[in-house]
Amino acid sequence: MAKMIHSMIRVLDEARSVEFYSKAFGLSVADRVDFDTFTLIYLSNAETGFELELTVNKGRTEPYGLGNAYGHLALSVEEVAVERERLSKLGLKPGELVELNRDGKLFGLFFFVSDPDGYKIEVLQRHGRFL
Repeated sequence: MAKMIHSMIRVLDEARSVEFYSKAFGLSVADRVDFDTFTLIYLSNAETGFELELTVNKGRTEPYGLGNAYGHLALSVEEVAVERERLSKLGLKPGELVELNRDGKLFGLFFFVSDPDGYKIEVLQRHGRFL
Protein backbone atom coordinates (compact mmCIF):
# COMPACT_ATOMS: atom_id res chain seq x y z
CA MET A 1 0.00 0.00 0.00
CA ALA A 2 1.05 3.57 -0.59
CA LYS A 3 1.82 5.69 2.46
CA MET A 4 1.32 9.46 2.46
CA ILE A 5 4.57 11.03 3.72
CA HIS A 6 4.45 14.78 3.04
CA SER A 7 2.74 17.71 1.43
CA MET A 8 4.73 20.51 -0.24
CA ILE A 9 4.07 24.22 -0.41
CA ARG A 10 6.23 26.96 -1.93
CA VAL A 11 7.16 29.76 0.45
CA LEU A 12 8.90 33.06 -0.09
CA ASP A 13 10.82 33.45 3.18
CA GLU A 14 12.23 30.36 4.90
CA ALA A 15 12.78 31.92 8.33
CA ARG A 16 9.34 33.54 8.44
CA SER A 17 7.60 30.28 7.50
CA VAL A 18 9.64 28.08 9.86
CA GLU A 19 8.88 30.51 12.70
CA PHE A 20 5.14 30.48 11.90
CA TYR A 21 4.82 26.68 11.76
CA SER A 22 6.92 26.29 14.90
CA LYS A 23 4.97 28.89 16.87
CA ALA A 24 1.55 27.88 15.58
CA PHE A 25 1.78 24.09 15.46
CA GLY A 26 4.97 22.97 17.18
CA LEU A 27 6.59 21.83 13.94
CA SER A 28 10.35 21.86 13.81
CA VAL A 29 12.91 21.32 11.08
CA ALA A 30 13.45 17.59 10.62
CA ASP A 31 15.71 18.05 7.59
CA ARG A 32 16.97 20.81 5.32
CA VAL A 33 18.31 19.98 1.87
CA ASP A 34 19.98 22.73 -0.15
CA PHE A 35 20.26 22.67 -3.95
CA ASP A 36 21.66 25.23 -6.39
CA THR A 37 18.32 26.83 -7.21
CA PHE A 38 16.06 25.82 -4.31
CA THR A 39 16.00 24.56 -0.73
CA LEU A 40 13.70 21.93 0.78
CA ILE A 41 12.82 22.21 4.46
CA TYR A 42 10.96 19.30 6.06
CA LEU A 43 8.90 20.12 9.15
CA SER A 44 7.42 17.60 11.57
CA ASN A 45 6.51 16.91 15.18
CA ALA A 46 6.15 13.86 17.41
CA GLU A 47 2.40 13.56 16.73
CA THR A 48 2.79 12.05 13.26
CA GLY A 49 5.27 10.83 10.68
CA PHE A 50 3.65 13.06 8.05
CA GLU A 51 5.80 16.06 7.11
CA LEU A 52 5.26 19.49 5.61
CA GLU A 53 7.84 20.24 2.94
CA LEU A 54 8.58 23.94 2.42
CA THR A 55 10.18 24.72 -0.93
CA VAL A 56 12.11 27.98 -1.20
CA ASN A 57 13.10 28.89 -4.75
CA LYS A 58 16.26 30.98 -4.58
CA GLY A 59 16.09 34.43 -6.10
CA ARG A 60 12.29 34.59 -5.94
CA THR A 61 11.06 37.96 -4.69
CA GLU A 62 7.38 37.93 -5.68
CA PRO A 63 4.79 36.18 -3.51
CA TYR A 64 3.24 33.06 -5.01
CA GLY A 65 -0.27 33.29 -6.39
CA LEU A 66 -2.30 30.57 -4.74
CA GLY A 67 -4.86 30.46 -7.53
CA ASN A 68 -8.22 28.83 -7.07
CA ALA A 69 -7.10 25.19 -6.99
CA TYR A 70 -5.40 25.18 -3.57
CA GLY A 71 -7.68 24.14 -0.72
CA HIS A 72 -5.99 23.89 2.66
CA LEU A 73 -3.78 21.89 4.98
CA ALA A 74 -5.50 20.37 8.02
CA LEU A 75 -4.45 19.21 11.45
CA SER A 76 -6.28 18.08 14.54
CA VAL A 77 -5.91 19.17 18.17
CA GLU A 78 -7.37 17.99 21.48
CA GLU A 79 -9.10 21.28 22.35
CA VAL A 80 -9.78 23.48 19.32
CA ALA A 81 -11.15 26.45 21.30
CA VAL A 82 -8.06 26.48 23.53
CA GLU A 83 -5.82 26.27 20.46
CA ARG A 84 -7.69 29.12 18.78
CA GLU A 85 -7.21 31.29 21.88
CA ARG A 86 -3.48 30.42 22.02
CA LEU A 87 -3.00 31.41 18.36
CA SER A 88 -4.93 34.63 18.97
CA LYS A 89 -2.62 35.53 21.85
CA LEU A 90 0.35 34.93 19.53
CA GLY A 91 -1.12 37.48 17.11
CA LEU A 92 -1.70 34.89 14.36
CA LYS A 93 -5.31 35.98 13.70
CA PRO A 94 -7.26 32.70 13.56
CA GLY A 95 -10.74 32.83 12.06
CA GLU A 96 -13.96 32.20 13.92
CA LEU A 97 -14.75 28.80 15.40
CA VAL A 98 -17.18 26.94 13.11
CA GLU A 99 -19.42 24.03 14.05
CA LEU A 100 -20.42 21.80 11.15
CA ASN A 101 -23.30 19.41 11.80
CA ARG A 102 -24.70 16.58 9.71
CA ASP A 103 -27.93 14.74 10.45
CA GLY A 104 -28.18 16.59 13.76
CA LYS A 105 -24.76 15.44 14.96
CA LEU A 106 -21.42 17.18 15.18
CA PHE A 107 -19.32 16.45 12.10
CA GLY A 108 -16.54 18.96 12.68
CA LEU A 109 -15.54 21.82 14.94
CA PHE A 110 -12.79 23.97 13.40
CA PHE A 111 -11.26 27.29 12.48
CA PHE A 112 -8.85 28.44 9.80
CA VAL A 113 -5.62 30.39 10.12
CA SER A 114 -3.37 31.63 7.30
CA ASP A 115 0.40 31.23 7.15
CA PRO A 116 2.69 34.09 6.05
CA ASP A 117 2.28 33.12 2.37
CA GLY A 118 -1.51 33.01 2.55
CA TYR A 119 -1.96 29.24 2.74
CA LYS A 120 -5.05 28.29 4.71
CA ILE A 121 -4.67 25.82 7.56
CA GLU A 122 -7.73 24.15 9.06
CA VAL A 123 -7.45 23.34 12.75
CA LEU A 124 -9.98 20.68 13.76
CA GLN A 125 -11.15 19.32 17.09
CA ARG A 126 -10.14 15.65 17.40
CA HIS A 127 -13.54 14.04 16.92
CA GLY A 128 -15.08 11.43 14.67
CA ARG A 129 -13.00 11.00 11.51
CA PHE A 130 -10.62 13.80 12.51
CA LEU A 131 -8.62 11.93 15.11
